[in-house]
Parts: sequence; structure tokens; C-alpha cells
Amino acid sequence: MNGTNPLFFLLAGEPSGDLLGGRLMAALRERTGDRVNFAGIGGAHMIGQGLQPLFPMSELSIMGLAEVVPQIPHMLRRIRETVAEVERLRPAALVTIDAPDFSFRVARRARGLGVPLVHYVAPSVWAWRPGRAAAIAGFLDHLMALLPFEPPYFEKVGLPCTFVGHPAVEQGQGGDGRRFRDKYGIPPDRKLILMLPGSRRGEVTRLLPPFVAALGLLRARGLDFKTIAPVGPHLVAQVAPVLAESGLDAAIVHGESEKFDAFAAADVALAKSGTVTLELALASVPTVIAYRINPLTHMIARRLITARFAGLPNVILDRELMPEFLQDDCRPDRLAAALEAILNDGPERRAQLEGMAKLGVSLAPPGLTPSHAAADVVLRVARDFAADGRARPA
Repeated sequence: MNGTNPLFFLLAGEPSGDLLGGRLMAALRERTGDRVNFAGIGGAHMIGQGLQPLFPMSELSIMGLAEVVPQIPHMLRRIRETVAEVERLRPAALVTIDAPDFSFRVARRARGLGVPLVHYVAPSVWAWRPGRAAAIAGFLDHLMALLPFEPPYFEKVGLPCTFVGHPAVEQGQGGDGRRFRDKYGIPPDRKLILMLPGSRRGEVTRLLPPFVAALGLLRARGLDFKTIAPVGPHLVAQVAPVLAESGLDAAIVHGESEKFDAFAAADVALAKSGTVTLELALASVPTVIAYRINPLTHMIARRLITARFAGLPNVILDRELMPEFLQDDCRPDRLAAALEAILNDGPERRAQLEGMAKLGVSLAPPGLTPSHAAADVVLRVARDFAADGRARPA
């Protein structure tokens, strides 16, 4: 950090982390006048910012015990290779991005190399396993949090943590609702209901039937509306036949631009719990949240989870802004009633819109985008570390 272009080693293990990494790299370029170099592991977004990955990020995107176990020797080898590359390059900072199973194993082994260790995306210790905060404080130098209430959970165990903002703030803003309605032949006065059953096949398998049944109940009550289902291309073959047989006037869209245009055009949404609920809130779409997991998984999880709510807007505001229907409560009749309550102007709809307006201003530091806030933290940590000459003990 003293006159030469700093080198940052970034590690992302999944598509969402790659998107964060790409934006962080772009912000670092801007902050340094493009006087910066990168190494590490990432996908298309990070490669687009000039990263030449040590190995394909896809090797780290393994889900499920049956898939993971045979890959353990290979994963251990990749961890060793990554740490060896960090030791060889001695970057200004190692920035791991989400994917804690891989990221934290690398960071633990990189401790003591004389490189500051920064992790991007704080683990959800407020929701479950709060003891993780003290565990990661033992090897990280700094943590970057997406939600405004997260830093105290880590600061109280001695880990510096900075709220940098949620990436939803940087995506989907300014969707074109009129263009979307014109493209799909939806008159301005016809209701448009979004249906978002998830991004994973298991989620769609559990949520699509009650979602379709709920909209079927609304149709049976004489409501006229268009249904739009934004889903990934990998889910079209799973979702399309169900919609074709449902009797609903429905269409599938995919791609970020189409999704956010649909958000701008929509009246309400029925969505699975997850980041998409925050995106919908930022787009001012009144929403009903639902989720189901395997009953055995739920039986175990409910003993560990400490959060009062599932939906991120509700968690952030610490109240039920969007109604939640989880597990046995995820029933078509309840979903339909909740949707009907917010479909037309009334107290339930107005209350959601007012809460969404308050939510938006709390999701990024004043005057900064999340990616620029994150870049500022990385640069500051690297400068401070270099100035202090600190090296964490192994």
C-alpha cells in the first residue's frame, strides 16, 4: 500500500458471492484510479473485472452430503493450494466472500501469514448458532455485514465489524413497469400478481403447489389478474407444466432485467422467504411470505433458530411488515386471504408501503453504495495493517 499497486486476493465460492466480488472489484478500481491488482477465485462477474481464477469457482458449488463427501480430498487439496497462493503472493488483504465452509477454512490456515483477513457477509448469528461469532473472531481481522443490526453481535466478542449495506440496494432499481405491461399485453388497470416459489428445485417442489392453489382460489372468487413467475432458466421445465395445467393466466420470465421490470409492474407478490423479499420491499411491492422445509429438518432447526421472523424485511424492522406463513401455515386458503387483503388499497396495503419506505433508508450507509462502502473498508484495513506491521499469530 506504499506507492505500488496493491494486490487483493478475493475468494468467492458461489454465484451470489461472485456478484458481490465483481462489484467490490469495480469499486476498488474506482477508489484507486484503477491502480489495483487482483488474484483469487471467482466466477463470471469477477472474471469480467480482470480476475484470472486460481481454479474454477464451480468446483466449490457443491450442495448436499452425498455430493460433498466424495469431494472432501479434492476440497482439502484446493484449500491447501489457495493458502499456498496467498502465502506466495502476500496480498494487501485476503477478502473471503460468503461461502463460509470453504472461506473460513482458508482464512484459518492463512492466519499468521502477515496478511489481513477480511470476510464479506456476516454469518446470521442473530438467527441461529450465536456461538459462531466468537469462533470466527479467533481468526478474522475484520467482518463486513449486510444488515444494520449485525455489527454488535461480533464487536462484543472482539471482532471489528462494519455495516456496508445490502446488495439488494444496488440491483433492480428503476425497473420499467410500463414496458413490461406493454410487452405482455397487461392493461394498466389489470392486476398483476408475482409468484416467486424459489431458486432451488426443492423449494419449488414444496412451494409451487400451495402457491398455484392460492391463486386458483382468488380466481375462483372472480378476481381478474395476470400471474408472472420470475424463475431461473434451470426451473422452467419444472414450473411451466404446472402453470399450463393450473388454469391461471400466467407467464414465466427469467433474467434480472425482466424480473425487476416485473417488480415495477406488479401489484402484489407471493414469495418464498429469502433475499427476494428484500428486493420486493425496495421495489415497493406488497408481499406475502411463505416457506416450507422438510419436516425433520424443521423439527431440528426450530430448536436452534432464535430469530422471531423469517423474512428479511420483518427481521430488519423487528415486526411483521409482510405476513409470514411457514410450514403448516403455508396453506392455500391463508395465502389467498393474505394476498386479497393487500391487493386493493386498504390499511394492510398502506401499512406495507409505509414500512417499505422506512426500510430502504436503513439498508446502506448514508451517501454510499454497499460496494463502495465495502471497498473503503478493505482499503482501510489494508492500510492500517501495513502501517502497524501486524501479523496474527498462528
